[in-house]
Amino acid sequence: MGTEPHRILLLEDEPSTLERLRRAVEDHPALSVCGQAMSCREGEALIRSGEYDVLLSDLGFPDGNGIHLIRLSRQLHPQAEIMVITVFADERHVLTAIEAGASGYLLKDGDSSYIGESILQLLAGGSPISASIARHLLQRLKPKAPQPNPDAPPMTPREQQVLELVAKGFSYAEIATTLNISVNTVTSHIKQIYRKLSVNSRGEAVFEASQMGLIRPL
Repeated sequence: MGTEPHRILLLEDEPSTLERLRRAVEDHPALSVCGQAMSCREGEALIRSGEYDVLLSDLGFPDGNGIHLIRLSRQLHPQAEIMVITVFADERHVLTAIEAGASGYLLKDGDSSYIGESILQLLAGGSPISASIARHLLQRLKPKAPQPNPDAPPMTPREQQVLELVAKGFSYAEIATTLNISVNTVTSHIKQIYRKLSVNSRGEAVFEASQMGLIRPL
């Protein structure tokens, strides 16, 4: 006996797009449409009453937002995968959909030949995302070079010495002995260093100073 096809629930308010998605799913032998809806109200009814393996949903509907449907699906069918297919490519929509429970995000920017394989990739544990979306997110999430507090004066030579000893793991008492100053003076220098680097701990100070080239990487 053959393996039953994966059940796909389609939610899309534009008739021609819904038909295009349905054909793209049905053309794949491992997939089958088990229901479709063109409004939030109809979609919510199907989510509450039906069983499916993948929810393929738009985000914009005349009577509501697809994010509500994603959250409802995640609540009632936690085992089902969720993939968004939409025209919304901005960061807010993408991140909101992912936070709501979507594991895939495709744009309606071309033919539908990739949809079937994207659904199977989703079912296999992947997270298919349109290339333009992925590139945008990667650029957005790239760490920015740390910047010192623009309102703080430059590090003094003594503060630089203290910072370098902090990076080597010296205690306040050891720094005081090495520089022939009091522990209270060391503490005062540390506070100024934290303020100028906009940090709150020894570890953060060492990391930020290293990133800025104020000390050599350890």
